[in-house]
Amino acid sequence: MARPPLLTLTDISLTFGGNPLFDKLSLSIEEGDRTALVGRNGSGKSTLMKIMAGIVQADSGTVFKQPGLNVGYMEQEPDISGFDTLGDYAESGLDPSEAYKIMPVFEGLKIDPATKPENASGGERRRAALARLIASDADLMLLDEPTNHLDISAILWLEDYLKATRKAFVLISHDRAFLSALTRATLWVDRGQTRRRERGFAEFEEWRDKIFEEEDAQRHKLDRLIKREGKWAVEGISARRTRNQGRVRRLAELRATRSAQIKRAGAAKMELADAAPSGKRVIEARDISHAFGATRIVEDFEIKIHRGDRVAFVGPNGVGKTTLLKILTGEIEPGAGSVKMGTNLEVGTFDQNRSKLDLTSTLWENLTGSPELGVSGRNDQIMVRGTPKHVVGYLKEFLFDDKQARGPVASLSGGERARLLLARIMARESNLLVLDEPTNDLDVETLDLLQEIIDDYQGTVLIVSHDRDFLDRVASTTIAMEGDGRATIYAGGWSDYLEQRGDAAPMAVKTKAKAKVQRAAPVTQVSGGLSNKERARLDKLPGEISRLEAEIAKLTEFLADPELFAKSPVKFQKASEGLTERQEALARAETEWLELEEKAG
Repeated sequence: MARPPLLTLTDISLTFGGNPLFDKLSLSIEEGDRTALVGRNGSGKSTLMKIMAGIVQADSGTVFKQPGLNVGYMEQEPDISGFDTLGDYAESGLDPSEAYKIMPVFEGLKIDPATKPENASGGERRRAALARLIASDADLMLLDEPTNHLDISAILWLEDYLKATRKAFVLISHDRAFLSALTRATLWVDRGQTRRRERGFAEFEEWRDKIFEEEDAQRHKLDRLIKREGKWAVEGISARRTRNQGRVRRLAELRATRSAQIKRAGAAKMELADAAPSGKRVIEARDISHAFGATRIVEDFEIKIHRGDRVAFVGPNGVGKTTLLKILTGEIEPGAGSVKMGTNLEVGTFDQNRSKLDLTSTLWENLTGSPELGVSGRNDQIMVRGTPKHVVGYLKEFLFDDKQARGPVASLSGGERARLLLARIMARESNLLVLDEPTNDLDVETLDLLQEIIDDYQGTVLIVSHDRDFLDRVASTTIAMEGDGRATIYAGGWSDYLEQRGDAAPMAVKTKAKAKVQRAAPVTQVSGGLSNKERARLDKLPGEISRLEAEIAKLTEFLADPELFAKSPVKFQKASEGLTERQEALARAETEWLELEEKAG
């Protein structure tokens, strides 16, 4: 005998601001379901999840839960006020005798339970909310963007946990790889309705495109029928002088049906305009080291970034990815070493905290109040790639409507804020794009478009991201930061990094002992004919030579694939260039070592 659903929603209707968000929506969640909840930004995914959790009440319809069902909900912005520490918050639903259960969760999600809420970042608060949900042992887990602000190792830990659990769960996430690995059913929220398919997210896009094709065919058929009946209404009545009231009513019904159809939201009209080309060499970093107190961020790091490169930065949270990015773009001076920026650089920056957006101002004010975008004397126009354009018209290109233009940024969802920041960036020409966590909160369609834009962009792109699928699609070079100052360069994206590294284990912080960061020292002669600086350099060279030899061996093995060039000529080219650079660097290092050894002798 089939068991009843855990949760059933029947004829749910909800209206926000005069527009129906849901209209007689019905769905059910079964025992053991592993469901992806997908839809465009603003389609109501988070609101629907809150209705499931009992946090939001619908205007009409019913929500039925099995008696005694424990529903756990992880929201995007948890309220941790009233708790002394993140640990207290996460353990608040547990019996004291079961508090031990949450310790592995703290470790897996990299949470310091002693952190005070007032000192916690948004990401730490979200991880604490996730730990609280996991510890609650809910029968049904509702997870709204659980991977945001998690690094890849924590995402993989959560992925393994959800694979092993026998509990039902519903996921909202922008992370394709995460959804594809975990889900066996898909709920698609689209224009106030939901469709369910007993297939995981991996097959969603094919299903969606097929539905859209069928809709377009039916709409085309309806338009032809209306045209034919309309022609009869004019010509037939004129010829016979009498009306066939049945056909007249049919025409009116057809037109009403066509008017009632809700038009699909199109893709945002995003595009990047290239400024005049930069110099061939965009960034050259030599022997850079940087530390915060005893914490080494990067040590003896060198890289040359050329025009057109797509460089990804990956590693655990807190390892210093954003710091290295700021060092390479000249925002922070390195503790040692040098960074040389190329010529004619025009930089566009997307920061992970969306700090360039004023949440208390309107979307309109955020664009017209920007000195680089505003048109002097006109508060309704902005400069878009050198051409004046009305604010509302430009916002519509990024899928915002007239009412939103005058509304506060604080009312926007995370995905909508990301789109607004992209609108600011893309209004200006650039040839160096710096993207720090751009994929958080964006829907699948916008991610697809962003990927295509980056592919077509003639400039250089630097990306920090934990989205494995996105990295595989866009990155030509990956800088893996693994802690203790170690930053290693690999050809290709995330999967290429794993392949060259020789395993598929999640990235973890390394704890190998290394020498402290060397600061510039006064040049004084010591025994053996070497200065202090030369002696320190001689001590470091064997390690540098070993590192270069290991990287050369990995690149040589990677390039040994006879089908690599045919499958991915771009990756082949980047790997070849990386190999040449390392071979040249190795030759220089060996020559320098011989000269210093000879001088020391």
